[in-house]
Amino acid sequence: MFAELEYGNEKIKVEVPDRNLLHIISSRHLKAIANPQRAILDGLRVPAGSASGSALGSASLSEKIKGKKNVCIVISDSTRAVPTQLILEALLAEIESCGIKKDEIIILVATGLHRPNLGKELEGLVGEKIAGSYRIINHNARDRESCVDIGRTGRGTPIILNKNFVEADFKILTGLIEPHFMAGFSGGRKAICPGISYMDMFKHFHGPEILESPKAAFGVLEGNPFHEESTEIAKKAGVDFIVNVTINKEKEVTGVFCGDLEEAFYKGAKFCLEASVCEIQKEADIVVTSGGGLPIDVTLYQAVKGMVGAMPAVKKGGLIVCAAECTEEIGSREFVEIIQEEDDVDKFMEKINRKDYFKTDQWEFEELVKARKKAEIYLYSGCLLDGAFNIPHSTLKLVRSVEEGIRIGLEKFGEDASISIIGEGPYVIPVIK
Repeated sequence: MFAELEYGNEKIKVEVPDRNLLHIISSRHLKAIANPQRAILDGLRVPAGSASGSALGSASLSEKIKGKKNVCIVISDSTRAVPTQLILEALLAEIESCGIKKDEIIILVATGLHRPNLGKELEGLVGEKIAGSYRIINHNARDRESCVDIGRTGRGTPIILNKNFVEADFKILTGLIEPHFMAGFSGGRKAICPGISYMDMFKHFHGPEILESPKAAFGVLEGNPFHEESTEIAKKAGVDFIVNVTINKEKEVTGVFCGDLEEAFYKGAKFCLEASVCEIQKEADIVVTSGGGLPIDVTLYQAVKGMVGAMPAVKKGGLIVCAAECTEEIGSREFVEIIQEEDDVDKFMEKINRKDYFKTDQWEFEELVKARKKAEIYLYSGCLLDGAFNIPHSTLKLVRSVEEGIRIGLEKFGEDASISIIGEGPYVIPVIK
């Protein structure tokens, strides 16, 4: 049979022998909301929850914003499939109908440690009209002067956040709720941590003490130390309102969750979990997956999510074949250095557990190591085949097609080896029934 994998802006077809196919692992298809802009406006006026914990009588955005002088709206960067323009068009109109003027609004791009979104890329993110009419700032995690210290968490993480957000009179977070390999789900509090966090904070909430917890995983919130830490940071920073959405495979809006930082987010996460979990009978010898397509398969750094997402579906000692276009190749300079230099995963783990060692983006390689410790990893990327990057084979191997990876797996495990397919990559959460 032929299976489809999300790959860049396309779907690639992969031939899988019928006798070997164990599972097609996919999310539950959700219908798009017929009028998403109207749904967002309704959410602004009748929120999912208020600080009181009751959805009944929750304060609308217009009620909460009354008397405020200025507003900071946090948006996701271009590595997330958030319908940001759609959200902003509804949100800005509602804010301005409350008497807040354009020059009293700051739109803050939550880049985390990613590069800034500028020019045409920014226009593509928010729309040409918004890009030309509002003050839009890219968070710079490396610029200490643009951040302010507001204390520490119970675990000792310093809370140093973008000054524009901290000093704003009214604070709004926007974003997408989808499965996330560390935080359980994206959205909500993640717009602040790591979205607008100073780089020194990453040593704490992206350190092995948190990430090595088995609860820091796809679809898990209860007991997840990453979720707990980021929620505490967001609450200390002060969040007045969130506007989060969920989307389907076609990137259409399927749910809108507005209101209180926690109540609205938990409602959205529950909705997302019900659609994302796929029950399977057992683990396969070979799992064929993807980086999830654009925008998250733009680099190998992002494509790691697909590899980690395949872990519950593959046998110990099995094989993962991942397809990710990687149009921007490996990722940051620091991640390139790590992936080229670390050829012994055990020594790497010893290194990052030392108190005197920390390197930017080590956490993504740490996640890759988790997947590698369970299975061999083969990557198909049309943009990484020229050999410009020296990736140690002990980490992952490049193949010239997904079929080549499958062929290697069949040679290793035999002609009757079982194969499972995860066409959507990290957007699905496999769970053994």
